[in-house]
Amino acid sequence: MASRYISRLARVSSHLSPNPLMASEKEAALAAAPPSDSPTIFDKIIKKEIPSAVVFEDDKVLAFRDISPQAPTHILIIPKVKDGLSGLSKAEERHCEILGRLLYTAKLVAKQEGLEDGFRIVINDGPSGCQSVYHLHIHLLGGRQMNWPPG
Repeated sequence: MASRYISRLARVSSHLSPNPLMASEKEAALAAAPPSDSPTIFDKIIKKEIPSAVVFEDDKVLAFRDISPQAPTHILIIPKVKDGLSGLSKAEERHCEILGRLLYTAKLVAKQEGLEDGFRIVINDGPSGCQSVYHLHIHLLGGRQMNWPPG
Protein backbone atom coordinates (compact mmCIF):
# COMPACT_ATOMS: atom_id res chain seq x y z
CA MET A 1 0.00 0.00 0.00
CA ALA A 2 2.74 2.47 0.95
CA SER A 3 4.73 1.76 -2.22
CA ARG A 4 1.61 2.29 -4.34
CA TYR A 5 1.01 5.62 -2.59
CA ILE A 6 4.65 6.67 -3.11
CA SER A 7 4.41 5.68 -6.77
CA ARG A 8 1.23 7.75 -7.14
CA LEU A 9 2.86 10.69 -5.38
CA ALA A 10 5.84 10.42 -7.75
CA ARG A 11 3.50 10.50 -10.77
CA VAL A 12 1.67 13.53 -9.39
CA SER A 13 4.98 15.25 -8.56
CA SER A 14 6.28 14.60 -12.06
CA HIS A 15 3.07 16.13 -13.42
CA LEU A 16 3.70 19.25 -11.38
CA SER A 17 7.41 19.54 -12.19
CA PRO A 18 8.51 22.08 -14.77
CA ASN A 19 9.41 20.46 -18.06
CA PRO A 20 10.02 22.47 -21.23
CA LEU A 21 8.61 19.68 -23.36
CA MET A 22 5.74 19.02 -20.92
CA ALA A 23 6.26 15.29 -21.47
CA SER A 24 6.09 14.46 -17.76
CA GLU A 25 2.81 16.35 -17.47
CA LYS A 26 1.30 14.34 -20.29
CA GLU A 27 2.75 11.08 -18.95
CA ALA A 28 1.32 11.74 -15.49
CA ALA A 29 -2.11 12.47 -16.93
CA LEU A 30 -2.06 9.32 -19.07
CA ALA A 31 -0.81 7.21 -16.14
CA ALA A 32 -3.33 8.63 -13.65
CA ALA A 33 -5.81 6.27 -12.11
CA PRO A 34 -9.26 6.71 -13.65
CA PRO A 35 -11.89 8.51 -11.57
CA SER A 36 -13.17 6.48 -8.65
CA ASP A 37 -14.47 6.88 -5.14
CA SER A 38 -11.02 6.07 -3.77
CA PRO A 39 -9.32 8.89 -1.83
CA THR A 40 -7.00 11.09 -3.88
CA ILE A 41 -3.93 12.95 -2.72
CA PHE A 42 -6.21 15.98 -2.30
CA ASP A 43 -8.49 14.05 0.07
CA LYS A 44 -5.41 13.33 2.18
CA ILE A 45 -4.41 17.01 2.11
CA ILE A 46 -7.94 17.99 3.22
CA LYS A 47 -7.68 15.52 6.14
CA LYS A 48 -4.23 16.96 7.00
CA GLU A 49 -2.64 13.53 6.44
CA ILE A 50 -0.27 15.21 3.97
CA PRO A 51 1.12 18.65 4.81
CA SER A 52 0.43 21.60 2.55
CA ALA A 53 1.02 25.35 2.55
CA VAL A 54 -2.57 26.49 3.04
CA VAL A 55 -3.32 30.06 1.93
CA PHE A 56 -7.12 29.98 2.36
CA GLU A 57 -9.61 27.66 3.99
CA ASP A 58 -13.28 27.81 4.86
CA ASP A 59 -15.94 25.17 5.38
CA LYS A 60 -16.30 24.47 1.61
CA VAL A 61 -12.90 24.99 -0.05
CA LEU A 62 -9.18 24.68 0.57
CA ALA A 63 -6.46 26.61 -1.27
CA PHE A 64 -2.80 25.69 -0.99
CA ARG A 65 0.48 26.31 -2.80
CA ASP A 66 1.46 23.88 -5.54
CA ILE A 67 4.52 21.81 -4.61
CA SER A 68 6.13 22.53 -7.97
CA PRO A 69 4.89 25.91 -9.16
CA GLN A 70 4.58 26.73 -12.84
CA ALA A 71 4.47 30.48 -12.11
CA PRO A 72 5.67 32.69 -9.23
CA THR A 73 2.20 32.22 -7.74
CA HIS A 74 0.66 28.77 -8.29
CA ILE A 75 -2.15 27.82 -5.94
CA LEU A 76 -4.56 24.90 -6.13
CA ILE A 77 -8.16 25.47 -5.04
CA ILE A 78 -10.26 22.41 -4.28
CA PRO A 79 -13.69 21.61 -2.90
CA LYS A 80 -13.45 19.91 0.50
CA VAL A 81 -16.20 17.47 -0.48
CA LYS A 82 -15.70 15.82 -3.87
CA ASP A 83 -19.41 14.89 -4.29
CA GLY A 84 -18.79 13.20 -7.64
CA LEU A 85 -16.72 16.11 -9.00
CA SER A 86 -13.75 14.13 -10.18
CA GLY A 87 -13.49 16.62 -13.06
CA LEU A 88 -15.40 19.55 -14.53
CA SER A 89 -16.97 17.26 -17.13
CA LYS A 90 -18.71 15.44 -14.25
CA ALA A 91 -20.43 18.61 -13.01
CA GLU A 92 -24.18 18.55 -12.62
CA GLU A 93 -26.64 21.33 -11.87
CA ARG A 94 -26.40 20.47 -8.16
CA HIS A 95 -22.71 21.51 -8.28
CA CYS A 96 -23.37 25.11 -9.39
CA GLU A 97 -22.95 26.51 -5.88
CA ILE A 98 -19.54 24.91 -5.24
CA LEU A 99 -18.33 25.76 -8.76
CA GLY A 100 -19.17 29.40 -8.11
CA ARG A 101 -17.53 29.23 -4.68
CA LEU A 102 -14.32 27.86 -6.23
CA LEU A 103 -14.13 30.74 -8.73
CA TYR A 104 -14.96 33.34 -6.10
CA THR A 105 -12.27 31.87 -3.86
CA ALA A 106 -9.80 32.17 -6.74
CA LYS A 107 -10.63 35.89 -6.91
CA LEU A 108 -10.16 36.30 -3.15
CA VAL A 109 -6.85 34.42 -3.13
CA ALA A 110 -5.59 36.37 -6.17
CA LYS A 111 -6.25 39.61 -4.31
CA GLN A 112 -4.64 38.23 -1.14
CA GLU A 113 -1.56 37.25 -3.20
CA GLY A 114 -1.26 40.70 -4.76
CA LEU A 115 -2.13 39.68 -8.32
CA GLU A 116 -3.68 43.06 -9.21
CA ASP A 117 -2.17 42.97 -12.73
CA GLY A 118 -3.99 39.75 -13.56
CA PHE A 119 -3.88 36.00 -13.22
CA ARG A 120 -4.90 32.84 -15.00
CA ILE A 121 -7.33 30.13 -13.93
CA VAL A 122 -6.82 26.62 -15.33
CA ILE A 123 -8.97 23.52 -14.92
CA ASN A 124 -7.56 20.37 -16.50
CA ASP A 125 -10.17 17.76 -17.42
CA GLY A 126 -9.48 14.18 -18.47
CA PRO A 127 -6.35 12.59 -19.94
CA SER A 128 -6.20 14.85 -23.00
CA GLY A 129 -6.62 17.88 -20.73
CA CYS A 130 -3.61 16.70 -18.66
CA GLN A 131 -5.65 15.95 -15.53
CA SER A 132 -3.66 13.73 -13.19
CA VAL A 133 -5.67 14.01 -9.95
CA TYR A 134 -9.33 13.11 -10.27
CA HIS A 135 -10.69 15.56 -7.71
CA LEU A 136 -11.81 18.81 -9.35
CA HIS A 137 -9.22 21.52 -8.78
CA ILE A 138 -8.48 24.99 -10.04
CA HIS A 139 -4.94 26.18 -10.74
CA LEU A 140 -4.50 29.88 -9.92
CA LEU A 141 -1.40 31.13 -11.74
CA GLY A 142 0.08 34.60 -11.60
CA GLY A 143 3.03 36.80 -10.85
CA ARG A 144 4.33 36.81 -14.43
CA GLN A 145 3.12 37.65 -17.92
CA MET A 146 1.08 34.77 -19.29
CA ASN A 147 1.36 33.76 -22.94
CA TRP A 148 -1.36 32.99 -25.46
CA PRO A 149 -2.28 30.49 -26.62
CA PRO A 150 -1.65 28.36 -23.54
CA GLY A 151 -0.05 24.89 -23.88
